[in-house]
Amino acid sequence: MSTEGGKLSVRATDLEISQVINLEAVVDGEGSVAVPHRTLLDITNEMPEGELQIEVLEDRRLKISTTFGNYSIMGKPTEEFPALPVIDGHHSVPISAALLSSVISKTAFAVSRDELKPSLMGVLFRFTESGLRAVATDGHRLVRFNKSDFDSGDYHGENIIPVKFLNILGTYLTGEEEVTLNIGENHIMVQSQDTALYTRIIEERFPDYESVFPQDNDKKVILSREELLATVRRVSIFSNKTTHQIAFRLDQDGLEVSTEDIETVSNAREKLACEYDGDPLLIGYNSNYLRDILMHLDGDRLIGEFKSSVSAAIFYHEQTQENEDLTMLLMPIRLND
Repeated sequence: MSTEGGKLSVRATDLEISQVINLEAVVDGEGSVAVPHRTLLDITNEMPEGELQIEVLEDRRLKISTTFGNYSIMGKPTEEFPALPVIDGHHSVPISAALLSSVISKTAFAVSRDELKPSLMGVLFRFTESGLRAVATDGHRLVRFNKSDFDSGDYHGENIIPVKFLNILGTYLTGEEEVTLNIGENHIMVQSQDTALYTRIIEERFPDYESVFPQDNDKKVILSREELLATVRRVSIFSNKTTHQIAFRLDQDGLEVSTEDIETVSNAREKLACEYDGDPLLIGYNSNYLRDILMHLDGDRLIGEFKSSVSAAIFYHEQTQENEDLTMLLMPIRLND
């Protein structure tokens, strides 16, 4: 915590992500001190709304005074606190808060949580002359978002941005304000109103996602996304709690969604009306992955394209927004006999 120019600046870091927030305050004197975050958070969470008076004593103790009580916390020298990252030779990319929030919400769910695959623990942002592309995958599902009318100025390049940073950033993106991505060699900083957020870029090679997208899926289904989502939610209740396996049976009579769990001797089966073009197909999916995809697609009319029971399917909405393209890919799982 530091005071300068009549403001209180609060900075925190976990060595991967750093955050600075400037707060309005009545300041008497300038200085800084490092404070145990958990103790400060716990006591302020238990306080009613009102003013605080914080005084830093010569031995670095913080004295917190309120109308109903006084508290004391032992601080530490600020020299022991990590410095903010330096954004050398950075490029500035302006982007609307609404667009950035949309990109985060449509891609972050598909990011891997496996620390042994660091390149998959973030979203790939690719800035080109033709627009913005964002890609995320965990090896089971893949999301590709394109914005063709996006102007990144004079910066053309790609960066893997950690999903942890994006999720924190998403909480600050409101309204139609414009934020700026300051992209350096090793770090990215985003400034929004009185908040600055820093992160280390994931310096790994992102997988060749383009080669994963099938080009010859010859079976096509069109149906209500909301009806299918509701069906998957109900049927998956009866699926095996380890595999979360459900089955799609597609033919000219419609789509049948089913599951059976021999461990609990339970099963479920529902039939949905749809438009289907292709030979009969039986294919299995992890219901959790499928549910996530259906929840993050827009619109009501959903299109699914398939090849076989062992190849990737792609899903997208029938009515795409102007200058936007959102495609989801999902790998099947082998069905039990």
